[in-house]
Amino acid sequence: QVQLVESGGGLVQAGGSLRLSCVASALTFRNYAMGWFRQAPGKEREFIAGISWNGGPTSYADSVKGRFTISRDNAKNTVYLQMSSLRPEDTAVYYCAAAGTALPSSSRSSYDYWGQGTQVTVSS
Repeated sequence: QVQLVESGGGLVQAGGSLRLSCVASALTFRNYAMGWFRQAPGKEREFIAGISWNGGPTSYADSVKGRFTISRDNAKNTVYLQMSSLRPEDTAVYYCAAAGTALPSSSRSSYDYWGQGTQVTVSS
């Protein structure tokens, strides 16, 4: 059974940093593009960042470009999201997802597997 488990969320002050991790199991991790999404209360789940199967091409939502960095370690079956210069509007549950494609997509429907999410709260 495929599992994606996120960790690293928490409470941080505006301007601070957090690093999220997502460990995958029971799938051939290197064959999957990975993405990070987030969902704030009352809002739809939105794409934040994606990375190709080999860590090459990446993509970001405009709202996080220059502040967030996605990376992966295929030897550890792990994808990361380094978040800096956090703002209160970054408060959300953050999800990682795996897509059976080489390149990442911003579309939720492209992703086959999802984690349970980790809460990130940014105080002003």
